[in-house]
Amino acid sequence: MDKNKTIGELLEEARKKSGAAKLAGHDIMDLERFAPDTRHMIVFDVLTHESPVGCKGEKTRAFLSDLGYNRALENERLEHIKIRNHAKVRAGNLYYDHKEHDL
Repeated sequence: MDKNKTIGELLEEARKKSGAAKLAGHDIMDLERFAPDTRHMIVFDVLTHESPVGCKGEKTRAFLSDLGYNRALENERLEHIKIRNHAKVRAGNLYYDHKEHDL
């Protein structure tokens, strides 16, 4: 491990090596992940131009409070977004709903 690189830089290098697309929205190590009221992390596809978050066609990551997550579920119900992945967040740790997930 290169001691001159941050964890974020190492994660970005690993993402590039794996060929995974960069997500819009929050970075995986975004400070929002560690906010006291953050309870959820979602990855979602933006399906419409009317979506309140993101641009149509983007795959986006967001760290959310319970209220924000409920709003995301409502936007999914309205077919503005499609949630592809969800994890509960506790003290910055991610607990995915499914062990096998595709980001």
